[in-house]
Amino acid sequence: MSGHRRTSPYPSYEPVYEVPQQSYEAQQPPHGAPPQPYGGHQEDDGPLYEGQDPGYGYRSLAEHDVYDQPFQTYPVEPEFRPEPSPAPLPGQRRAAAPAGGRAAARGHRRKPKKKRTGRVAVAGTALLLAAAAGWYTVGEDAAKPGVTTADGPGPEGAGAPDRPAAQPAADQASPTAAPAARAADDRQTETPAAGRSEARADGSVEAIPGLGPGFAGRIPADTNQVVVATGEGKDANRTSVTLWTRTPEGHWLHGETWQGHNAFKGWTTDHNEGDLRSPIGVFSLTDAGGRKADPGSRLPYDKDANFVVSGTGFAGEQLAGSFDYVVAIDYNRVPGNSPLDPRRPNGSTKGGGIWIHVDHGGPTHGCVSVPEDKMAQLIRTLDPGARPVIVMGDAASLAV
Repeated sequence: MSGHRRTSPYPSYEPVYEVPQQSYEAQQPPHGAPPQPYGGHQEDDGPLYEGQDPGYGYRSLAEHDVYDQPFQTYPVEPEFRPEPSPAPLPGQRRAAAPAGGRAAARGHRRKPKKKRTGRVAVAGTALLLAAAAGWYTVGEDAAKPGVTTADGPGPEGAGAPDRPAAQPAADQASPTAAPAARAADDRQTETPAAGRSEARADGSVEAIPGLGPGFAGRIPADTNQVVVATGEGKDANRTSVTLWTRTPEGHWLHGETWQGHNAFKGWTTDHNEGDLRSPIGVFSLTDAGGRKADPGSRLPYDKDANFVVSGTGFAGEQLAGSFDYVVAIDYNRVPGNSPLDPRRPNGSTKGGGIWIHVDHGGPTHGCVSVPEDKMAQLIRTLDPGARPVIVMGDAASLAV
């Protein structure tokens, strides 16, 4: 029985035989006798065992001797508290925590949390602001100007004004920059680097830097003036323009370097009408002209009111005044004629009207541009007796 501990064994069972039959008929007590409990008779329930109460069975569990013992409590384990490490001295690193202790109880070391930076959030915010301000557009159509005849009687794109469009990543100028600041940047002059081993006392070099044997060999032997227009990449539209002059000793002496632009999509060796790329190659320079009066040109100069263009360019800049001074590049044209001559010896599909003209602060349709004051200086410097040519293309192409 649960909760009861027996201290003595049960008596062994012994069967009783030959016991006379007892009568279970209840005896009637005499009249007047006190009533007998539980049916009027007293039965012998046999011996009482430890823990049994006569007439009521076993005692309650609370009275049993097993619960008389006092309640025993287990000792509480003391809480582990590591000893604080002493503070490090100035300039001294704190020593690493020894193995064991709380880290050992946990069984692992907590990994350091990575520091969060705001670069992704800042970049995403910048893109949203740029899109809201209209600094760039997405899609193939956005990269094309809104003209149907890029090549025409005049320079490429002169038949219709350009529409504002996105600039390629190679030449994406900030629209918030002041026009004066951009003009100052474009008009910056610098001296091209020449090989130290080739430089002479007068600053001349044996070969024009940046031109490989393929392009250097295409310069005519009687040419003494070379305009080098080179861009940083095949798809870039910023150009550095330098005039080189051959000395009587056969060396090359550099002039100033002017910052300008080339076609919107960069350069190509197979130029076609409206591809928005400037042709790569070596071309002669024989004719000049412009809307303004002759600044002192040695080349034949055609002053004509038809040297005019209006509207805005790819960067949203004004195109007015871009043709105040021009020098025709003899690509698919008849030399010895006005730059406005519409004839195309190789067919109209190969484009034409490729000029050096006044820079308007953005990419062109195929021409090369330099600042206005530098254009006037270039026209005064080019000498037909020196058989001037222009070598134009991206740096990688010209190095071949």
